[in-house]
Amino acid sequence: MPSVQDPVQTPQSPRVHGDEEEEGSDDIESEFASSIAERSSTVHPYRVSVAESSINSWDIDSVSITNSGTSVHFYEEHVGTPTNHHALVAHPNTGEIMRYNPLQTRPINPKRDLALYGYGSVAWKNRVEWKRKQQHKIQKVSSDGEGSDLNDFDGHCDIPKCAESKQQLSRKLPIPSSKINPYRIVIILRLAILALFFHYRIRNPVHDAYWLWLTSVICEIWFAFSWILDQFPKWYPIKRETYLDRLSLRYEKEGKPSELAPIDIFVSTVDPVKEPPLITANTVLSILAVDYPVDKVCCYVSDDGAAMLTFEALTETCLFARKWVPFCKKHKIEPRAPEWYFAQKIDYLREKVHPEFVRERRAMKREYEEFKVRINAVVANSHKVPEGGWVLPEGAPWHGNNVRDHAGMVQVITGHDCVMDDAGNKLPWLVYVSREKRPGYDHHKKAGALNALLRTSAILSNAPFVLNVDCDHYINNSKALREAMCFLMDPVLGEKNCYVQFPQRFDGIDQHDRYSNHNVVFFDINMKGLDGIQGPIYVGTGCVFRRHALYGYDAPTATKPPSKTCNCWPMTCCLCCRSKRKCLKAKKKQENQKKVKCRDASKKVHALEVTEIGKENAILVPQEKFEKRFGQSQAFLASTLQESGEACRFDMLKSLDDCMHVLSCGYENKTQWGKEVGWIYGSVTEDILTGFKMHCHGWRSVYCMPRRPAFKGSAPINLTDRLHQVLRWALGSVEIFLSKHCPVWYGYQCGLKPLERLSYINSVIYPWTSIPLIIYCALPAFCFLSGKFMVPEMNIYSSILFIALFVSIAATSILEMQWGGVGIDDWWRNEQFWVIGGVSSHLFALCQGLLKVLGGVSTKFRVTLKGGDTNEFSELYEFKWTWLLVPPMTLLLLNVVGVLAGVSKAITDGYESWGPLLGKLFFSCWVILHLHPFLKGVMGKQDRVPTIIVVFSVLLAAIFSLLWVRVNPFTIKFDGPVLEVCGLECE
Repeated sequence: MPSVQDPVQTPQSPRVHGDEEEEGSDDIESEFASSIAERSSTVHPYRVSVAESSINSWDIDSVSITNSGTSVHFYEEHVGTPTNHHALVAHPNTGEIMRYNPLQTRPINPKRDLALYGYGSVAWKNRVEWKRKQQHKIQKVSSDGEGSDLNDFDGHCDIPKCAESKQQLSRKLPIPSSKINPYRIVIILRLAILALFFHYRIRNPVHDAYWLWLTSVICEIWFAFSWILDQFPKWYPIKRETYLDRLSLRYEKEGKPSELAPIDIFVSTVDPVKEPPLITANTVLSILAVDYPVDKVCCYVSDDGAAMLTFEALTETCLFARKWVPFCKKHKIEPRAPEWYFAQKIDYLREKVHPEFVRERRAMKREYEEFKVRINAVVANSHKVPEGGWVLPEGAPWHGNNVRDHAGMVQVITGHDCVMDDAGNKLPWLVYVSREKRPGYDHHKKAGALNALLRTSAILSNAPFVLNVDCDHYINNSKALREAMCFLMDPVLGEKNCYVQFPQRFDGIDQHDRYSNHNVVFFDINMKGLDGIQGPIYVGTGCVFRRHALYGYDAPTATKPPSKTCNCWPMTCCLCCRSKRKCLKAKKKQENQKKVKCRDASKKVHALEVTEIGKENAILVPQEKFEKRFGQSQAFLASTLQESGEACRFDMLKSLDDCMHVLSCGYENKTQWGKEVGWIYGSVTEDILTGFKMHCHGWRSVYCMPRRPAFKGSAPINLTDRLHQVLRWALGSVEIFLSKHCPVWYGYQCGLKPLERLSYINSVIYPWTSIPLIIYCALPAFCFLSGKFMVPEMNIYSSILFIALFVSIAATSILEMQWGGVGIDDWWRNEQFWVIGGVSSHLFALCQGLLKVLGGVSTKFRVTLKGGDTNEFSELYEFKWTWLLVPPMTLLLLNVVGVLAGVSKAITDGYESWGPLLGKLFFSCWVILHLHPFLKGVMGKQDRVPTIIVVFSVLLAAIFSLLWVRVNPFTIKFDGPVLEVCGLECE
């Protein structure tokens, strides 16, 4: 039996900024201190029969008890050790229950690696087994003893658990000071340089090109402001580490049912044409095969297009899952989406020596190919729509024949006892959901579909946690749910976390990532910075929520009841507590399923059927307030009061009727859904609003980056599709900026931290940068055409300022890449597409947002085309015309014409004109280099330039050439006589 280290003296991770804000004390010390205080204040029955004198008189150095070959060693008692740290063991001779001190110093074998005593190793597993055997012996002795006091040992005494199960399930890892401190110093220096730079620029105007100078200064001031909004939320970047072995030790004990929390998984899809059913099927298969207890997982697929094709594809997926799920769990393969597993270009036989695996893999690949054939057949048949519409096998018409006018649908495909896999085990729940659609109702797109799933899942499964993924984002790491539970189920800090956000990773991107689809600068730098403040923003997919946070509850402020006069617990505080900041005192304790009478000051007495939520006192809540907040479904109201995971499993007919009620399109009328409850409405980017409201309620979020990416999806690699995707994101930010939920003025007296507010302001204000950006990109060409320059003549001081500014920008970027782990290629692609998107998608989004909010002109929601083409990267070179291509194309041609005009003028004027030309060339080349990926995307993989490019090139070149030759708007017009020097001396 290996010796055990003192758990209190276990090496701790260094403290990170922000820890004291979460709990006010250190992690492990406070946990042990609290447990010691609780045990010291509790009187246990068995303590009466244990003589305290016998504890100190037991002076056995090493006594062995052998039972079935197991040897247990007892060591000498140290008098100075508190008795609260002593475990109870049986005396080797008399069988009397004695105290055993686990905190004393014990010899460690110097030849053994100290890591063997770490958490989750085999040695620790043996120690856990030893503890369990000791508890079993104590129970056996107590059952054979005299008094009945010892018979309650297992139920009432607080046996000290192993140190491993008491540890936190995750920790913060600070960025090394050698990386973060120089980064912060450079930021401060850059601020000082910017102050000196603007002092110089404002004090030294260019009089002969005043409007060029003024315009450039205004643009530069805006760029500096947007840089500050983006930079300072990255002041406290952190990383996190999870301990899955501790999670298993705490919640998955041998011989007992798993205590891991249930989780509902939402998969949203709307158009089976742009979102191929095979992509959705792979996502569902990865969910059904996830490494999590089967009875704790429920998968809900929201089909907002009510397509018969999606429903048929799910039924085929269920049949294939019976073979695929046991294969994944038996051989522990990754990833568990078959399309991507079989597409891996790796040696799948590496470290696989058993011939059975080879046979089963080949057989499974054949099964998957047959499954794809069946899916393709379903897709082919869907194109032949019958005249009377689709009908079900029993002859009933399919409700979704009219996509815009149909009833709601719920179908439990797997999860009931009659659906087993080939190994004889149950499959997780798979539920098909399509909400009701009627003309004249605003269905709120994706946010409305997710809220419908939230209500339906509350009636059927009511899991305390909810994961939402897009239909093309499959689970790439089968332990992703366990990673999230390390933060949400942590007994010390878990209650304050509203959601765990995973980074987005993508498959099918070209090697050079031409259009910055990976967006690693945002996910690997910005999000780490936000994680050190109040948590990352919600990005719309790959996020595990706490259900109570989605219901609009405030974050808990304490882990105990606030006071003697308040019987409400923070996580389940009644509506009156949150709105009027006062509680209704409970008159007496209630048992499960009893009626609690609630008295309103000005209205009649209501009776609400509630389920006790696991606390000592029931909560008095007026039914009218619940109905105004959550709607009039009694089944859903009851689920909000139930302990997490306690659902009506499962009266099929009654539950499905309740589901039809909450799926109706008029259910949300005159309620708080979309305003304070669920996913928030008011923008096509519901993710930003939803996360912002949660942070305003005082919640924290967590950014989890496991070594193996948790989720992977597909991204649009075509230039046009990529620009439309960015257009939709920017349009949502404009809508939020022009709404009452704008973080510039919303929610100042709440739990939102200042730096977190800066990040939200930056997320809604960035589309406005398109105006100064497009002007600034056009200024170099205007300088060429006018012969003027926006910067005054350079001297030594101004040259030093410009050089210092460029060096500070480069140093900031290099240090960010260093601590963020981002390559220079990814950083440069991000910079390029920031310009491309800024002068195209962001500008159009700004115009559309202003028209929509101020003019009432609605915009059409465009679904991003998901992957599915058999020819790899075939869409990368496909040219699709859109008006989004016009602004960057114009800027590109304008700068090219300007460079040609400036060089030709310099050649004509002679050597002296090359000096002023260098500054203009620098700015124009900066614009052209940033727009280079756009030029490659427009030209495609062709030997000749498209005709439309030629037409625009000739047209714009002619226009600006005429402007250069005949029209100069930057000079003063004079219509008087022309004065010339006559050459005569007047004197």
